[in-house]
Amino acid sequence: MTPPKNRYSSSKLAQTRAKITRMQTASHPHQPIGIYDSGVGGLSVLRAIRMALPHEDLLYLGDQANVPYGERSLEELRELARAVTRFMLAQGAKLIVIACNTASAAALKALRQEYPEVPFVGMEPAVKPAAEQTNSGKVGVLATPSTFQGELYASVVERFANGVEIYQETCPGLVSQIEQGRLETPKTRRILEAALLPLMARGVDTLVMGCTHFPFVIPLIEQITEGKARVIDPAPAVARQTQRVLEERGFVNPKPGAGITRYFTTGDPARFSRVLPRLIGVQAQAQALRWQGKDLTPIN
Repeated sequence: MTPPKNRYSSSKLAQTRAKITRMQTASHPHQPIGIYDSGVGGLSVLRAIRMALPHEDLLYLGDQANVPYGERSLEELRELARAVTRFMLAQGAKLIVIACNTASAAALKALRQEYPEVPFVGMEPAVKPAAEQTNSGKVGVLATPSTFQGELYASVVERFANGVEIYQETCPGLVSQIEQGRLETPKTRRILEAALLPLMARGVDTLVMGCTHFPFVIPLIEQITEGKARVIDPAPAVARQTQRVLEERGFVNPKPGAGITRYFTTGDPARFSRVLPRLIGVQAQAQALRWQGKDLTPIN
């Protein structure tokens, strides 16, 4: 259920910010990194962060009650992101990764303004490396409608796509297929062929994964394109940026052992847990959350 759109009360906002200020004096290196997506797509980013930062504790939240985000308004996405931020901070997150291109495009700027003490890392469509690497001068971007409508995407294209032709595809239905772990089914192939074959016919030689769900079907993309297109997954770059921010702030966890990961979902925790082995090779139980008004509450 989507939270109401009324603004967070000034008194409650003040209380939250006071809590954040107190949090700044805590032992940050031992606190977890929060990672947020509309569903399971952000697990592609979590996987990269886990590889880059094996000692860090991680919190992952998939807002599956509201997936897909790509069809929601920008203001609605901002309200959802604010609520998730409050939840992550209440769980002690020292840094929050918005592992969702759609939410980043809609809410990252607002969150940084409203929570200046909190480090955020967001997703940015990898147009820059694509423009640098293309030989044909033609780049395809696969993303959701909301990502393409956002200021962040427009800014990236304006800054980095000079002299390059950009083709956009939204791949309707692909997010839902991946949410269900259906990575190689005939329907998934049909969705991708409808997007990719016209791009290949136009001479596109570089593809940008502009949605964190989409890296999970890179093997199928490579089959369809017969290896003739370079595919750019932004997750490793996001992991490197996360590491840089932690190092700059002195927040890197010094513990020698492997970090633990806790999973939360606003959807069906059993279904979420079932797709984890398929997507990232992990067996784990997710904790259920529910929307109460505009806040997230654990279900015991």
